[in-house]
Amino acid sequence: MKPSLINKALKAAGSAALLLLALLVTNPAAAQDRTITLEEALKLGIDNSKVLKLSQSRIDQAVSQYEQAKDRSLPTGGASFGYNRAQIPANKLNFGEESLRLPTSANAYLGTVSLNQVIFSGNKLKYARESTTLLTEISRLDAVNDKDQITYGIINAYYNLYKVLQSKKVVQQNLNTIDAQIKQSQRFFDQGLVTKNDVLRFQLQRSNIELNGIDLENNRRIINYNMNILLGLPEGTELNIAQITEADRGALPLSAYLDSAMTNRPEFKQSELRSQVADINIKNVKANVNPTLSASAAAYYVGVSANPIPKTGNYITPISIGLTLGWDFGSLWTNKNKITEAKLQREEVIINRGITTDNVKNEVNQSYQNYKAALDKIALLQTSINQANENNRILESKYKSNISSATDRADAQTLLYQAEINLELAKADAGLAYYTLIKATGKLNK
Repeated sequence: MKPSLINKALKAAGSAALLLLALLVTNPAAAQDRTITLEEALKLGIDNSKVLKLSQSRIDQAVSQYEQAKDRSLPTGGASFGYNRAQIPANKLNFGEESLRLPTSANAYLGTVSLNQVIFSGNKLKYARESTTLLTEISRLDAVNDKDQITYGIINAYYNLYKVLQSKKVVQQNLNTIDAQIKQSQRFFDQGLVTKNDVLRFQLQRSNIELNGIDLENNRRIINYNMNILLGLPEGTELNIAQITEADRGALPLSAYLDSAMTNRPEFKQSELRSQVADINIKNVKANVNPTLSASAAAYYVGVSANPIPKTGNYITPISIGLTLGWDFGSLWTNKNKITEAKLQREEVIINRGITTDNVKNEVNQSYQNYKAALDKIALLQTSINQANENNRILESKYKSNISSATDRADAQTLLYQAEINLELAKADAGLAYYTLIKATGKLNK
């Protein structure tokens, strides 16, 4: 590379370095540092989750519907009181030689009080209570699934922030190393042992590292802000992450995770409940052909005086008690298609359960393989770092002895720098892959 081109690159990189400095220095006055553990983040996120509050509202609605279903088995009653006035302009009736003359006007008061109770309706009220009870349990499992999703979202954000912070540490470590190399190469240049071009190569390498630092700082700010919103913290809070050690966990056989998923995933429990709801719905539709029996009681007040206050001889109070047996026998031939539809709905539930089973198995297997690959990658990267360290040490010694070129020296440092970043990211990826696997088994919050 010609010195003139390197100078242009350095100018551009210098501007980037100033931008990085501005990003690092510019902090809101209200910003505060806070080191947070994963457990603290989960507690804050769950306590502040608007989604979980909405889930609780849906549970409350389901409970309310259950209480309404219970209320439908209670007797119904009503009361009314009315006044009527009749004007009779033509008030004379002739019956041959006899005639009947009515008053020109009349007043009437009518009051009723009634009470009705269904005694038997083909167990439809019983089926309604059972169905709403099951639907309430399904709503509770929806809340469990929502909590798992919120928990995993917090874990994902936590690990992403950790990955950025660890990468920033590696960047800073490499900046310190390259600064020492720049100082040494400048000394060699002053002694005439290396060319100016060798010095510029190290300076250009430092600028490239600073550019990477700008991208990392931008990502950190975005993730940090999102986490503050997610956890309900002040927007200016600067979050730090404690060291993560979850990558050390080993993996059980795949069959163990599959069995756990079949037992713990809320989708399977919901499917079982929906199957029961479908069975009850079939019974409820079949009950349409049954007769119904109800009891009723009513009391009436009929007053013909212009004064609504009862007076002896001016009103009557009939009271009635009765049983009503009804049967819509037309349902014998109109109900069969409704039963068919209810059975098809139950069949749909069974098919959906099979689809859910396949999807969960695929999810568990994919999560398991990703976790195993993440653990293998950590072991391989640890070996790569040992190799990169040894290579860097050898080339550093050769460079000091003026045996290797500045290019070889810079390449060795770049390899070590990349290996360190990859290891930190692999550790975080393994930790996140572990929680992804646990979520797939339905045991994230257990």
